[in-house]
Amino acid sequence: MSDSARREIRDSKVLAAMSHPLRRRLLDVLRLDGPSTVSALSARTGQAVGSISHHLKVLAAGELIEEVPELARDRRERWWRTTSGRVDWSPADFPDDPVAEAAESLVLERQAALARQWFAERDSYPEPWRRAAFSSDHWAWLSVAELAELEEKILALLTELAAREIPDDGEERRSVFLTVRAVPARP
Repeated sequence: MSDSARREIRDSKVLAAMSHPLRRRLLDVLRLDGPSTVSALSARTGQAVGSISHHLKVLAAGELIEEVPELARDRRERWWRTTSGRVDWSPADFPDDPVAEAAESLVLERQAALARQWFAERDSYPEPWRRAAFSSDHWAWLSVAELAELEEKILALLTELAAREIPDDGEERRSVFLTVRAVPARP
């Protein structure tokens, strides 16, 4: 699997599978930390092993994750990894589908929850990290083509950062949640 591999979701069942809050968190953990076992994912998320196992089976049925048998030390141990580095979907591909509406709402809530978590915990971070974190918003007049070009440029940069090898240069690195949203709106 290539970390930069891209998968476009067109199946409502797969969209529903990946939109569940715990399954989305499991996908994020596997993308960020790499392959893992059910027990390790249980410890990382604070969820019961049985629950994690169930949700991994749902993700595997949607081909969002796959088993990695070569990492197992015995027949009982099962390792899992994501099948693609980037998963894309568009509500436009799911017209009048309540699953897509719910998925979009859940994505927005997840993004807001991670930002709220940062606000609640930022005082526990060293000063350089508090200064480095940022948010920004802008208004611009764009055509559909310009908005698509902006998306392409931003996603290329984010994909490059997410897929790169972590440099061994002595700099402290932490996981950083990166999100972008560009929607037609009025102030």
